[in-house]
Amino acid sequence: MTTSRLSDGLTTRQPLVLGLFRIVLGLLFTSEGAATVFGVLDRKASPVGDWPFWYAGVIELVCGALVLLGVGTRGAAFLSSGIMAFAYFTEHQKDGLFPLQNGGLAPVLFCWGFLLLVFYGPGALALSSLLRRESGARSGAPEAV
Repeated sequence: MTTSRLSDGLTTRQPLVLGLFRIVLGLLFTSEGAATVFGVLDRKASPVGDWPFWYAGVIELVCGALVLLGVGTRGAAFLSSGIMAFAYFTEHQKDGLFPLQNGGLAPVLFCWGFLLLVFYGPGALALSSLLRRESGARSGAPEAV
């Protein structure tokens, strides 16, 4: 296989791989939110209204689900990226400069992963593209007789 054939093969699969990346990232973020809000996955729930943890959990749960489904991906990813940057700089940065030192690896990875989705969009397998296709088919002009 030549380099150009390999490159072409990888290029044609970019939307699918980006879609799978979005789904995994959304699932992981939704899991974080569910653990914080509901106390699932061997975690203790954050008390309702506890600033900033409970509110961050709600954002993780809602935005993670939106990203997972591929609905409003860019907006949800933008908010998620911001909340993870906030989490890193307010909770982790004070304990050391590098994420491996201060336990902030997950927020950093989430932040940059969501920022990638802001710029590249949802990729393949997004519910929004399916809904757009359906509404376009229904609102199409009638055929000429």
